[in-house]
Amino acid sequence: MPASHAFLKLARHIHLYVGVFIAPTVLFFAFTGGLQVFGLHETSRGNDYKPPVWLVIAAQLHKKQTDVSPVHKPRPMEAENRQLVPGMPRPTQSSNAPASPPSKPEVSDAPIRHPLPLKIYSAFVSFGLFVSTLLGLYMAYRYTRKHVLISLLLAAGTVLPIVLALI
Repeated sequence: MPASHAFLKLARHIHLYVGVFIAPTVLFFAFTGGLQVFGLHETSRGNDYKPPVWLVIAAQLHKKQTDVSPVHKPRPMEAENRQLVPGMPRPTQSSNAPASPPSKPEVSDAPIRHPLPLKIYSAFVSFGLFVSTLLGLYMAYRYTRKHVLISLLLAAGTVLPIVLALI
Protein backbone atom coordinates (compact mmCIF):
# COMPACT_ATOMS: atom_id res chain seq x y z
CA MET A 1 0.00 0.00 0.00
CA PRO A 2 1.48 3.37 -0.97
CA ALA A 3 2.31 5.83 1.81
CA SER A 4 -0.43 8.25 0.71
CA HIS A 5 -3.09 5.53 1.07
CA ALA A 6 -1.76 4.49 4.46
CA PHE A 7 -1.83 8.11 5.63
CA LEU A 8 -5.37 8.58 4.32
CA LYS A 9 -6.53 5.42 6.10
CA LEU A 10 -4.92 6.60 9.34
CA ALA A 11 -6.50 10.05 8.95
CA ARG A 12 -9.96 8.49 8.42
CA HIS A 13 -9.58 6.35 11.56
CA ILE A 14 -8.42 9.30 13.65
CA HIS A 15 -11.31 11.39 12.31
CA LEU A 16 -13.78 8.60 13.09
CA TYR A 17 -12.62 7.91 16.63
CA VAL A 18 -12.05 11.52 17.70
CA GLY A 19 -15.33 12.56 16.08
CA VAL A 20 -17.33 9.89 17.91
CA PHE A 21 -15.61 10.73 21.22
CA ILE A 22 -16.37 14.48 21.01
CA ALA A 23 -19.82 14.10 19.39
CA PRO A 24 -21.80 14.34 22.67
CA THR A 25 -20.05 17.58 23.56
CA VAL A 26 -20.57 19.00 20.07
CA LEU A 27 -24.28 18.12 20.35
CA PHE A 28 -24.45 19.84 23.74
CA PHE A 29 -22.72 23.01 22.49
CA ALA A 30 -24.81 23.15 19.32
CA PHE A 31 -28.05 22.77 21.28
CA THR A 32 -27.24 25.21 24.10
CA GLY A 33 -25.65 27.70 21.72
CA GLY A 34 -28.75 27.68 19.56
CA LEU A 35 -30.90 28.45 22.59
CA GLN A 36 -28.55 31.20 23.76
CA VAL A 37 -28.77 32.99 20.42
CA PHE A 38 -32.26 34.12 21.38
CA GLY A 39 -31.40 34.80 25.04
CA LEU A 40 -33.68 32.08 26.35
CA HIS A 41 -31.31 31.51 29.28
CA GLU A 42 -31.52 34.99 30.78
CA THR A 43 -34.06 37.39 32.18
CA SER A 44 -34.42 40.96 31.04
CA ARG A 45 -35.71 44.19 32.53
CA GLY A 46 -39.40 44.79 32.20
CA ASN A 47 -40.10 41.18 31.31
CA ASP A 48 -41.68 38.51 33.49
CA TYR A 49 -39.92 35.66 31.67
CA LYS A 50 -38.04 33.37 34.03
CA PRO A 51 -35.89 30.79 32.23
CA PRO A 52 -36.06 27.15 33.33
CA VAL A 53 -33.33 26.16 35.77
CA TRP A 54 -31.97 23.46 33.43
CA LEU A 55 -31.49 26.06 30.70
CA VAL A 56 -29.65 28.47 33.00
CA ILE A 57 -27.35 25.65 34.14
CA ALA A 58 -26.76 24.46 30.56
CA ALA A 59 -25.93 28.02 29.48
CA GLN A 60 -23.47 28.42 32.34
CA LEU A 61 -21.81 25.13 31.42
CA HIS A 62 -21.63 26.30 27.81
CA LYS A 63 -20.19 29.73 28.59
CA LYS A 64 -18.17 29.29 31.79
CA GLN A 65 -17.74 25.51 32.17
CA THR A 66 -19.40 25.63 35.59
CA ASP A 67 -22.96 25.18 36.79
CA VAL A 68 -22.67 28.02 39.32
CA SER A 69 -24.63 31.07 38.20
CA PRO A 70 -23.14 34.45 39.11
CA VAL A 71 -24.96 36.63 41.61
CA HIS A 72 -25.91 39.84 39.87
CA LYS A 73 -25.63 43.17 41.64
CA PRO A 74 -28.99 44.82 42.24
CA ARG A 75 -29.96 47.55 39.80
CA PRO A 76 -29.47 51.10 41.12
CA MET A 77 -33.18 51.66 41.66
CA GLU A 78 -33.51 48.33 43.46
CA ALA A 79 -30.52 49.13 45.67
CA GLU A 80 -32.13 52.42 46.79
CA ASN A 81 -35.54 50.88 47.38
CA ARG A 82 -34.54 47.78 49.30
CA GLN A 83 -34.99 47.64 53.05
CA LEU A 84 -32.09 48.99 55.06
CA VAL A 85 -30.68 47.05 57.98
CA PRO A 86 -31.71 48.71 61.26
CA GLY A 87 -28.90 50.83 62.65
CA MET A 88 -27.21 51.22 59.26
CA PRO A 89 -27.22 54.76 57.89
CA ARG A 90 -28.64 55.30 54.42
CA PRO A 91 -25.80 55.99 51.96
CA THR A 92 -25.71 59.65 51.00
CA GLN A 93 -23.61 61.79 48.77
CA SER A 94 -20.58 63.32 50.44
CA SER A 95 -21.02 67.00 51.28
CA ASN A 96 -17.57 67.71 49.80
CA ALA A 97 -18.43 66.18 46.46
CA PRO A 98 -20.29 68.45 44.05
CA ALA A 99 -23.63 67.19 42.85
CA SER A 100 -23.34 66.15 39.25
CA PRO A 101 -26.22 66.76 36.90
CA PRO A 102 -27.79 63.69 35.33
CA SER A 103 -26.05 62.86 32.09
CA LYS A 104 -27.95 62.80 28.84
CA PRO A 105 -27.73 59.68 26.71
CA GLU A 106 -25.44 60.15 23.74
CA VAL A 107 -27.05 60.20 20.34
CA SER A 108 -25.20 58.22 17.72
CA ASP A 109 -25.20 58.74 13.98
CA ALA A 110 -24.51 55.03 13.46
CA PRO A 111 -27.15 53.19 11.47
CA ILE A 112 -29.57 51.06 13.44
CA ARG A 113 -28.75 47.40 13.01
CA HIS A 114 -31.28 44.65 13.43
CA PRO A 115 -29.76 41.50 14.93
CA LEU A 116 -32.63 39.17 14.02
CA PRO A 117 -31.28 38.04 10.61
CA LEU A 118 -27.90 37.13 12.13
CA LYS A 119 -29.65 35.42 15.05
CA ILE A 120 -31.71 33.32 12.64
CA TYR A 121 -28.57 32.42 10.69
CA SER A 122 -26.73 31.50 13.92
CA ALA A 123 -29.65 29.32 15.01
CA PHE A 124 -29.58 27.65 11.59
CA VAL A 125 -25.84 26.99 12.00
CA SER A 126 -26.48 25.46 15.44
CA PHE A 127 -29.20 23.27 13.99
CA GLY A 128 -26.97 22.27 11.06
CA LEU A 129 -24.11 21.36 13.40
CA PHE A 130 -26.48 19.30 15.54
CA VAL A 131 -27.93 17.40 12.58
CA SER A 132 -24.52 16.96 10.94
CA THR A 133 -23.13 15.47 14.15
CA LEU A 134 -26.06 13.06 14.41
CA LEU A 135 -25.48 12.02 10.80
CA GLY A 136 -21.79 11.50 11.57
CA LEU A 137 -22.72 9.17 14.43
CA TYR A 138 -25.09 7.30 12.15
CA MET A 139 -22.34 6.85 9.56
CA ALA A 140 -19.88 5.78 12.26
CA TYR A 141 -22.15 2.86 13.12
CA ARG A 142 -23.27 2.15 9.59
CA TYR A 143 -19.90 2.03 7.85
CA THR A 144 -17.69 0.31 10.41
CA ARG A 145 -17.66 -3.12 11.92
CA LYS A 146 -16.23 -1.93 15.23
CA HIS A 147 -19.57 -1.19 16.89
CA VAL A 148 -18.28 -2.00 20.38
CA LEU A 149 -15.36 0.41 20.05
CA ILE A 150 -17.65 3.12 18.65
CA SER A 151 -20.11 2.58 21.52
CA LEU A 152 -17.32 2.72 24.11
CA LEU A 153 -15.95 5.96 22.64
CA LEU A 154 -19.44 7.47 22.54
CA ALA A 155 -20.09 6.45 26.15
CA ALA A 156 -16.71 7.82 27.25
CA GLY A 157 -17.37 11.07 25.41
CA THR A 158 -20.70 11.35 27.22
CA VAL A 159 -19.54 10.39 30.71
CA LEU A 160 -16.17 12.19 30.85
CA PRO A 161 -17.52 15.77 30.54
CA ILE A 162 -20.22 15.02 33.10
CA VAL A 163 -17.64 13.70 35.56
CA LEU A 164 -15.35 16.67 34.90
CA ALA A 165 -18.25 19.08 35.47
CA LEU A 166 -19.02 17.46 38.83
CA ILE A 167 -15.44 17.63 40.12
